[in-house]
Amino acid sequence: MRPLTARRVVWTCIGLGVLLLAAVLLALKLGAVPVSVSDLVLDLGRIVIGQADALPTDFRLIVVDLRLPRIVLGILVGAALSVAGASFQAMLRNPLADPYVLGISNGAAVGSILTLIVAPRFALVTPLGAFVGAGATILAVYFLGQREGQLDTATLLLAGIVSMSFFSGVIMFLMTTMTGRDLRGMAFWLMGDLSTPVSAAMQWIFIVGLLVGVGAIYSTSADLNLMLTGEREAIHLGVDVTRVKLVVYVSASLLTALAVSVSGAIGYVGLLVPHIVRLIFGSDYRLLIPASALCGAIAIVLADTLARTIVPPTELPVGAMTAMAGAPVFIFLLRRGLR
Repeated sequence: MRPLTARRVVWTCIGLGVLLLAAVLLALKLGAVPVSVSDLVLDLGRIVIGQADALPTDFRLIVVDLRLPRIVLGILVGAALSVAGASFQAMLRNPLADPYVLGISNGAAVGSILTLIVAPRFALVTPLGAFVGAGATILAVYFLGQREGQLDTATLLLAGIVSMSFFSGVIMFLMTTMTGRDLRGMAFWLMGDLSTPVSAAMQWIFIVGLLVGVGAIYSTSADLNLMLTGEREAIHLGVDVTRVKLVVYVSASLLTALAVSVSGAIGYVGLLVPHIVRLIFGSDYRLLIPASALCGAIAIVLADTLARTIVPPTELPVGAMTAMAGAPVFIFLLRRGLR
């Protein structure tokens, strides 16, 4: 493996950015109402040069008002989940760790269901309830994961598994109290869905949170590389392991909470994307983190496009697409590793 340079990181990110742009254009074109390539390029050019008022009404409604916000949300969710998954795998030193391994998604689901029961007419409050539930779970698991005044990864993992099991029981209990439209909507949310509208304020909060979380994790990338050899060895090399684990735990949990609050639990992205990125680009976290963010965004955009177009005009949950595509890929990677 050739040594990592800043030039290689930049060019890799540029290449993945071009692939993400291609995925976005494909997602804008495809759907229940297809848009021709010429019209898409022409009308997007009008937006770029500031002539958005000249757009046809149908194009504005379908592409600008419906598809583009959903694509932007998918990019944010995919980047957050992939970076969180890569971070948890490093911190817990467990290749099967994903953003939901510590029960954060289940805590968010409980918060969302409780909000839906208490205030059923305020649909936009549901993401807030999910974020509050995820935040409460983050704090609870953090305090349960303490051992002798320090964050212990084994204890943290056990605390997360217990919390996930407990919240699963609470979710099943609360779901039995729901009927009709609320039950169907919550079932879609639990499977992962990008169709729920998100306010502009929430999107900006997500963007700021994503930048802060990814930036904080990236600042520990050199230390994470050393921690791959073991915590004792990292300590001998001068790494403040306690600080690194705290930064990674808080940042990755924040990214997961933001993603789950707006899209529900979209599985396999945070688990598989970091593994695929390692297979292609190596395990250096200085490249793994930005590459995982871009690849996760590409994966969600393509999965959501497939969910919108595979059975038109019905829309499937994007989590169902990632699960059906992710399971065979995971089996392939598992068998390849065994060989």
